[in-house]
Amino acid sequence: MPDHLVAELINGTLVTSPRPGSRHARANSVLNTKLGGPFDLGDGGPGGWVLLAEPELHLGPDVIVPDMAGWRRERMPVMPETAAFTLAPDWVGEVLSPHSTEARDREEKMPIYAREGVSHLWLVNPTTQTLEAYALDRERWTLLGTWSGDKKVRVAPFDAIELDLAALWSR
Repeated sequence: MPDHLVAELINGTLVTSPRPGSRHARANSVLNTKLGGPFDLGDGGPGGWVLLAEPELHLGPDVIVPDMAGWRRERMPVMPETAAFTLAPDWVGEVLSPHSTEARDREEKMPIYAREGVSHLWLVNPTTQTLEAYALDRERWTLLGTWSGDKKVRVAPFDAIELDLAALWSR
């Protein structure tokens, strides 16, 4: 695929998406920064995670590239030297793009993440300035909550810190 496209194999179909727009990229970058310090590096937080931006996941027959993914270090104590990961993450974060990825993230990727046992999923929407968090309960997603605007929130599985949502929408 050309560099300006993200390619995924979902339910047997090759799908492409344009590289993210500026609002999408900004929300993704800020969220990675806010979570990476305390959870991946242990700076001011509990550590215990490996967090990656846009990892390629080979989950069964599907090849998916989420915006963010995290593995608890107890499940992935050493990060493999690989371009793609076959171990399903414990957490996935998807930044929604209303005209290109939102429907695919909700309708196609969420069921795959559930099938593979991803325990937590966040959907971040920079257009509506919302964060939706889900937890997996027997292969079904349960909505933990939806938060919007400039709230400061604690959201599983990263509820050890307070997340200032306003930072995700800053320009």
